[in-house]
Amino acid sequence: MSDPIRTTARLLPPALLLVALPFYLDAFWLRIGLFSMAAAIGAVGLGLLCGTAGQLSLGHAFFLAVGAYGYTWFAGDPGLGLPPLLALLLAVLLAGAAGGLFSPVAGRVKGIYLGVATLALVFLGHHVLLTADSVTGGFNGRSVPPLTVGSFAFDLEPQLVVLGVPFGAEERLWYLGLALFALTWCTARGLLRGRPGRALAALRDSETAASVMGVDVARYRSAAFVVSSMYAGLAGAFLALAFRRVVPDYFGLTLSVDYLAMIVIGGLGSVAGATAGAVFVTALPLLMTRYADQLPLVASPGTTDGGVGPTEAARYLYGAAIVVILLFAPDGLHGLVRRLRARLRRRTGPDRPPSATGPGPAPAPTPSASVVRTKEHTP
Repeated sequence: MSDPIRTTARLLPPALLLVALPFYLDAFWLRIGLFSMAAAIGAVGLGLLCGTAGQLSLGHAFFLAVGAYGYTWFAGDPGLGLPPLLALLLAVLLAGAAGGLFSPVAGRVKGIYLGVATLALVFLGHHVLLTADSVTGGFNGRSVPPLTVGSFAFDLEPQLVVLGVPFGAEERLWYLGLALFALTWCTARGLLRGRPGRALAALRDSETAASVMGVDVARYRSAAFVVSSMYAGLAGAFLALAFRRVVPDYFGLTLSVDYLAMIVIGGLGSVAGATAGAVFVTALPLLMTRYADQLPLVASPGTTDGGVGPTEAARYLYGAAIVVILLFAPDGLHGLVRRLRARLRRRTGPDRPPSATGPGPAPAPTPSASVVRTKEHTP
């Protein structure tokens, strides 16, 4: 079986599952999926910069803010009032342009020095978001105009029912997120497997050896920073659509640290690893907030009990996960899964035929399409 066919056969079942989920999940779980997809898009971009190019960036939150506020300004009022799809494209280009303005620094500075330089972007951007009231709305932020494609809106209106299931904003944005994440996945893997990916990997391993092989060090560093910024801008714009409101305090240093945690936990330089890390770091605090009253030592939101808040508890947990990953699996969850798969393959044998003596495991029952339950939607 050829590699494209094998890859398609491996990815088709999870893709079909993701397509079917909006018919069965309530709004809470769909929102977790939306925030996870937005985080995965941004984490893939940061993984290209930190994991593949070997550049440290603490300013990812700044480019997320550029994408989020850029879309809101281009499509909103006050703003340019452009068609939302065009505004989305311009927001991504604006984030890339912001990365391009900073790319001369990224092309000449590396390591902790670049990290400190990008850290300044976060504080500068937060100050601008608070003071440029006419554009950003100041401390209270701005409402985000819904995305529309022709007459179809990714919002509550017009009402839409598919196979007996009401499709609200979460269901519609789910498929938009899948499309954007699929685009991110394909382009990132194409970059990694092509000449740019090989050049960035060589640059990460040895700058001197890469120069000898003809790699323009400053050019490729700058290009990696711009591409990472564009991924962050796309993630920020989709995050704004999912939140429906943008506020400056969300795009702070904590968000940049969260993205670093995503790529470290998932595995540096891996698209699948960045995705897994993004889902873990994004979903954990939301799940702990929902089930705080059932967890020991975790206080419910809004209470003054002696326990730790769910958000703080989630940060402690994935902080501990980072320590465990660095000690026992430096290549992250993706590398751990790859080693487990290789060990299982060695035990079973690559050429061992499937057993023909008896039936295999019973297929999992699939829910009937005719049974539709009431779903919770965001008011």
